Amino acid sequence: MASEKGMWVVFIREWKRILSSKICIWGMIVAPLLTFGLLMYMMSAGLPTKIPIAVVDLDNSLTSRSLVRQLDAFAKTDIKFKSLSFKEARVEMERGKVYGVFTIPRNFAKDAISGNRPKIVFYTNNAFLISGSLLFQDMKTISVLASASVGLRMGEAKGYTQGQLMPILQPISIEAHPIGNPMLNYSVYLNNVLTPGIIFLILAMFTISSFGSEVKMGTGRKFLDLAGGSTVKAIFGKILPYTILFFVLSLFFMSVLYYYNNFPLNSGFFPICFAYLCLILSAQGFGLMLLAVFGNYRLSLSAASLLGMISFSITGFSFPSIAMSPVLYALSFLFPLRHFFLIYVDQALNGIAWQYSAYHYATLLGFFFLGLICMGRVRNFMYENVYEE
Repeated sequence: MASEKGMWVVFIREWKRILSSKICIWGMIVAPLLTFGLLMYMMSAGLPTKIPIAVVDLDNSLTSRSLVRQLDAFAKTDIKFKSLSFKEARVEMERGKVYGVFTIPRNFAKDAISGNRPKIVFYTNNAFLISGSLLFQDMKTISVLASASVGLRMGEAKGYTQGQLMPILQPISIEAHPIGNPMLNYSVYLNNVLTPGIIFLILAMFTISSFGSEVKMGTGRKFLDLAGGSTVKAIFGKILPYTILFFVLSLFFMSVLYYYNNFPLNSGFFPICFAYLCLILSAQGFGLMLLAVFGNYRLSLSAASLLGMISFSITGFSFPSIAMSPVLYALSFLFPLRHFFLIYVDQALNGIAWQYSAYHYATLLGFFFLGLICMGRVRNFMYENVYEE
């Protein structure tokens, strides 16, 4: 009967397949929620604080002790280990108990006052890039402050006032205003890209799996027949449940990110919501393209996994794409997550007019339409109904 065939018949059948499959429930619902919860919990502090370091104070003078207290007062630094031996401090860093070593030489105060220019030496473990970079900032700052403090004391001893000395010690006053993410919150720029990246990766793989599993189970032709022989109805009926499911998940993620955590959303809710919808559609189009290109279930799934993981690196949210080689910079625009990231920066962080991001919205939708262009190849894959071991 005609009423027993069509897009909505395929749509309802796919929902039943999803709800009756443990892999689908765990992979598309439980795994994204657990991953999102873990990421939010890990970065709940926003900026890492109290990073342990070791101090080797070989001078132990009033000046050096004051310097150590000032360093320990920094929010990002926590002096966990003090020693008179650099070797002991180095062992602690090699064991991973501290992430940096700050060394004050012997006769530091005496040499500083006499003009012998003592050296403050510090080491950071940049195998842990974030902690190493943050500690480097604090140690560099305290070293500069120490130099200025010594200069101020020497000048005052010679009878100069602070008003006369400060223009010499600090001729240029710096006033920093970080834009977009003024709290320097790592969760703001990491979780807002990692979360949609995970959505893209999982959805692209499950899009391929939804069609590939039909062939694996030998139901490819039956699936096409349920759609009344229409490729368009078959494909839209198949992918629509996944679109709805992941859009609902995205709404939940956005509510946690922008409502509960009050992350920057300078252009309002709808531009970023539409970006999530475009990313979901692009992931499905991406999956259809891979299935059409390779014509093999397992190979397409492997390619989706590989390219999905590469997109995290080439997108540019951790290392600027423009600083990569020109070839990699050009290739980055072939990944949908790159365009989502640029939309996020423009709309959520910078708050510029949506028209400036129209190209990236169109590109994400372009991936979806490219997938639809490949519908004929996908239909042949389903009709041949051959699963290659």
